[in-house]
Amino acid sequence: MSLNIVLFDTPQDWANLLPLTATRAIADCKIGILTIKDKWRNLLQTEPEILTQAYLQVKYKHIPNIGTIYVNAKVLPSANLLAHLEKLQLNGALVSNEVLVAFRSSELIQNNQTISQLKFSKQETIEHLVMINYPWDIFLNNGNEIKKDIQLLDLKPNPEALSATNILIGKDIYVGKNVRCEASVLNSNDGPIYLDDDTEVMEGCTVRAPFYLGKHSTLKMQAKIYGDTSIGEHCKIGGEVSNSVIFGYSNKAHDGFLGNSVLAEWCNLGADTNNSNLKNNYGKIKVWNYPTQDYINSGLQFSGLIMGDHSKAAINTQFNTGTVVGVCANVFDAGFSAKFIPDFSWGRNAEFALETAYQVTQRVMERRHLQLSEIDKSILKHIFETTKLFRKFN
Repeated sequence: MSLNIVLFDTPQDWANLLPLTATRAIADCKIGILTIKDKWRNLLQTEPEILTQAYLQVKYKHIPNIGTIYVNAKVLPSANLLAHLEKLQLNGALVSNEVLVAFRSSELIQNNQTISQLKFSKQETIEHLVMINYPWDIFLNNGNEIKKDIQLLDLKPNPEALSATNILIGKDIYVGKNVRCEASVLNSNDGPIYLDDDTEVMEGCTVRAPFYLGKHSTLKMQAKIYGDTSIGEHCKIGGEVSNSVIFGYSNKAHDGFLGNSVLAEWCNLGADTNNSNLKNNYGKIKVWNYPTQDYINSGLQFSGLIMGDHSKAAINTQFNTGTVVGVCANVFDAGFSAKFIPDFSWGRNAEFALETAYQVTQRVMERRHLQLSEIDKSILKHIFETTKLFRKFN
């Protein structure tokens, strides 16, 4: 059965995932190997539409049609969910623990603000779903999603494609085209290791599964990569990384520790940048939440750095446990950072001017032969204006 679906963001769900969602719909967040949108595309063999915040909608296709199936973008696809969607009737809805998972409406849905007002003639409960409610849910579920995405992509292990100079432990290793990997140790006993097309693992790297290295990305010499880690495309990664997700086009090219963290796109961590992921008292970690404009209890003992697009940290930066860094923030002050660094910050006491941010972003993107579009500029301007309340500088 062919299904045409729209992946929708509720305003509250989208806000709870800030700053990662400031520049993208929830469906464009990466977890495992693929973004949520790409998981649905591979599962359905058709391109899903996306319904998100008004200022982001210009990036996405959404044509309202009666009878279209709308699926909450924060819910990860599964065979169980797909089976329920295929049976969903007009004006019917799926719910899970009071969360609207999916619906099929007889009304034209013009924007995501009206979804909470819809009424349904029939509601069915569905269980055993994985939801991305907060940024830390991305790294918590990343290892399992790598395993599921390997199956979804129908990949076959081919460790024999790697050079004999490597030490391979286990055979759950997947090698794309034009992969360079020499004199490194890859341990796949705990899951898959996937080196995607045009990747390079330099000499002396040590990698434990589950792990994904995205297209055109590089592990620098003697990098230490622990499991449940995903590196997106066009990244350069060195030092020690554990249970972290990097969306793409971001660099952590030098020594330093990154653990239990999520970095969005176009981020850069300077040499010897480290993040704490465990409090000295081993207590639960509070993390900044944009909707409440306050810190909320994550319930986690391990939580590191959450960083939005286009943000950068100077050499020797020390990130506190459970730190959140907004979009286009520049971190360079001595000592431990604040636990929340607002969007468009320039150090601790100044604002990163919007026009300057455009110029820097353009220079960075040009290094990857990409351009900062007028749409990108309008999105950054919206973020700049709507986050002014957080930049309380003297």
